[in-house]
Amino acid sequence: MLIPHQQAIHLLHSVAHGALATHSAHYPGYPFATALPFVADPWQRPVILISGLAEHTRNLQGDPRASLLVGPPPGVDPQTGARMTLVGDTRPFDAEPGLVRRYLRYLPDAERYLELGDFRFYRMETRDIRLIAGFGRMGWTGPRDTGIDSHLTHDDEENLLTIFADTAATRLLGIDPWGIDLAVAGQRERREFPGHTPLPALEEAVANALALR
Repeated sequence: MLIPHQQAIHLLHSVAHGALATHSAHYPGYPFATALPFVADPWQRPVILISGLAEHTRNLQGDPRASLLVGPPPGVDPQTGARMTLVGDTRPFDAEPGLVRRYLRYLPDAERYLELGDFRFYRMETRDIRLIAGFGRMGWTGPRDTGIDSHLTHDDEENLLTIFADTAATRLLGIDPWGIDLAVAGQRERREFPGHTPLPALEEAVANALALR
């Protein structure tokens, strides 16, 4: 059973932390799991900021193959709520300024880690996702398709954020063609659009989503 990518995208934006499983360099053959925050980039790929001294960083340097457990959202029963495991290759990269700004909107405390100089951005190139969306609703999403590759540029996203900065009752974190992310009472909140929304219609879609209470 294939699960629509859109369900996985919404879950990816609904939580702030996940469990990263890497191949242990210290105990070869054993998985090593670590809880850490992440942010989805405009192509819906998980991005993490990690120290060169961390065990999971050393593991990734030896073998980039990893998985990331995401969900369920806060306050949801882990046995009945939606959750998923992303499988892919996680490697370091040089983040462009727009992505750094996006990351810090979601995780502002990370700025102090960037100042230390020992932290680098890593990104998972997802091969597939195993999603459990509810009772009897589970399966792989299948390889990434062209739909999930649709994205906003950082400039387009920041222009939309500027338009709604003074009208939103809560802090806006990010916008993508499938929904918007807000910070509400210290928790991340995802507000979904009816479907994939092209750039010309995004301003209206954001306005409608922010009107929901």
